Amino acid sequence: MTELLPVLLGIGTGVLLGLTGAGGGVVAAPLLILTMHQSVTSSAPIALAAVSLGSAVGVLMGLREGIVRYRAALLLSLMGLLASPVGIHLARLLPNRPLLLAFALLLLFQGWRYWRAEGVPQDQHPPCQIHPSQGRFIWNRRCTLTMMRMGLFTGFLSGLLGVGGGFILVPAMRRHTPLSIHSIAATSLMVLTIVSTGGLLQWMALGNIPWRIGIPFTGGVLLGMALGRLKARSLPEGLIRRVFALLCVVVAGSLLFKVAFALPS
Repeated sequence: MTELLPVLLGIGTGVLLGLTGAGGGVVAAPLLILTMHQSVTSSAPIALAAVSLGSAVGVLMGLREGIVRYRAALLLSLMGLLASPVGIHLARLLPNRPLLLAFALLLLFQGWRYWRAEGVPQDQHPPCQIHPSQGRFIWNRRCTLTMMRMGLFTGFLSGLLGVGGGFILVPAMRRHTPLSIHSIAATSLMVLTIVSTGGLLQWMALGNIPWRIGIPFTGGVLLGMALGRLKARSLPEGLIRRVFALLCVVVAGSLLFKVAFALPS
């Protein structure tokens, strides 16, 4: 059962990724922490491996449809790669308990946002506009700085907690750009693939990745994502959002219990 558990956890995480898009990646590390008794620094690289491979599948689909915004994705990824080492360094310095608390608060925020099920408010005058004839972003100073801030925050969270950061990036792009949700999702997945892979390589260089858990977990994520994508269109969006919101709250509550009673990691 010990050998099978990472696969089952990966399948569950992958199903969530497939059903919810960018939001599912945030539960990967907490599930490993709670069920496999991993620390945040042990679970982070496993989660990043799963996010990077799962996102890569979505990027390939976006490339075939021609909806990936390359320049925006590359700028966001560059900023993310610059900030990721800062998050990783901080994660290695901090004790496990405050990192668990940060994860719990993050999950509570994610659950609250999904439960409200309200649309992301868009800026009245978004900083990033599309050129009417060329169909590309107008890269002025305001747009460039906005993209840089989004990339830095995504990369920092990716390094600190081992989350993809899509749950931050997708709403931010919806708010600050006029792109369609499909183009935003595909562009976000390209960013997550690059930034998560960069973070994973940094963790590999540090040499503390438990591959005996990481490999079966990642394989399960790929299988679960395929299953999730198959079911995504047949299930009501409202039901998916509410179930995912409840899962976030339950996992957050379990992490808070772990923090309060100092259960072993």
